[in-house]
Amino acid sequence: MRVLAYELRRLRGLRSTWLLLAAVLLGDAAVAAVLASQTPDGPLAAPAGVRLLTAAVPLIPLPFAALGAGVLGAVSYGHEVCHPGLPASLVSYPRRVRLLVAKLLVVGPVAALLAPATLLLDAVAVHLALPDGVTVAAWANPGALSDRVSGAVSGAGLSGLSDLPGAFAPLALVAGHGVPAALLAFVLLTVVAAWTGVLAAALTRSAAAGMLLLCALPPLLESGVALLLRRTGRPWPVRAAGLLPFQSGIEWAYGWVYGGARGAAAGSMALTDPALLAAVAAPAAALLLAALLVLARRRAL
Repeated sequence: MRVLAYELRRLRGLRSTWLLLAAVLLGDAAVAAVLASQTPDGPLAAPAGVRLLTAAVPLIPLPFAALGAGVLGAVSYGHEVCHPGLPASLVSYPRRVRLLVAKLLVVGPVAALLAPATLLLDAVAVHLALPDGVTVAAWANPGALSDRVSGAVSGAGLSGLSDLPGAFAPLALVAGHGVPAALLAFVLLTVVAAWTGVLAAALTRSAAAGMLLLCALPPLLESGVALLLRRTGRPWPVRAAGLLPFQSGIEWAYGWVYGGARGAAAGSMALTDPALLAAVAAPAAALLLAALLVLARRRAL
């Protein structure tokens, strides 16, 4: 418990922590508003709505919230290297492992809170910035709501979200079919990105190098998972393929089998398929194992 309290005080006492969190919240909302203002007229599809809410910009490896959480994790370990709380001669291997675990346990919940906060601000920004010609079906059409949201609305004695005051209109952006599950995946991605930032900085003993490694992993991971799934004869899930920032990785891995058609590269496999989960979790587990092995060979953090 003492190491957790130490890490929490350190992270809370850094000015860069608060500046980074504020920059992520404001920058994320600004990017979401700009993307929403460029949305063409017509009904807003669920994948497009998820991209707006998560401020997923093409050619950027991660959404801004996930990228900010990863930077926060890298900075937390990089600051420990530059300003250690204990002399290097007193930091034994068990203490280094406990400190690494404490950083993961502190940064993870911070990232888990950062993601919903950005989604809340983005929902308001997107609602205000959407052109008048764009319609969100989940607001006016009860059939467009997800099953759980529809059950909650019915249990409250409402026929749909349109029965609520206009201030609740942004709720329609997160209540459509498939959107809650995708946003939950976004929260998990933000937490994993924060942990990856910590582990990458632990491997390199540098916050800057950890950030570079964090940005390089998503495109490499997507291509690697696509190749692994191709060898097992399983395509990408349709829902996952629609949300990935580097769809070119799918085309590169599947193109010479499916003729380059991205639609053929996506199938009906569920997001919870064991092969997909194992392919995604393996690199994170390998990164953690590498960090523990590197710490064992060092005499300092």
